[in-house]
Amino acid sequence: MNTNFIIQPLHYSSFQHLFKLDTAALSQRGMVKMIVDEFPGYPCRVSLEDAKIGEEVLLIPYNHHDVDSPYKATGPIFVRKNVQNAILKINEIPKMLDHRLLSLRIYDHKAMMIDARTMEGKNLEKILKEILQNKSVSYIQIHNAGPGCYNCQVNRV
Repeated sequence: MNTNFIIQPLHYSSFQHLFKLDTAALSQRGMVKMIVDEFPGYPCRVSLEDAKIGEEVLLIPYNHHDVDSPYKATGPIFVRKNVQNAILKINEIPKMLDHRLLSLRIYDHKAMMIDARTMEGKNLEKILKEILQNKSVSYIQIHNAGPGCYNCQVNRV
């Protein structure tokens, strides 16, 4: 069974227009513009890096599991202003995941959760390869375990 994977970031083009909105327009959409005051603490879902102190980020509700199943889900995410999409190699783990307690949500081809795990990020590559030995696994979503925020999706290569 192929256990190679690629981690997919979100695409900046989906969020770029939001940085042009004023506070009132963002508020109407349930969004907040913030200036980063702590590092690490604001993980960007586009660059898959922690934002640096002084950077502008948006905290927005995001439909990270837009599927036709009971596991459809939305949650808050941070996006940094003017960043490039992360381009990761096969089996590469972004550093922003190393120091976090993570929740893995494991889904089959029908978008039904078939497993879930909580783990330290420093062990992520090994655990992902173990999970992907199960041929029923279609994809894995990675969340921050404490706040539950979506980070990224893992797909088989």
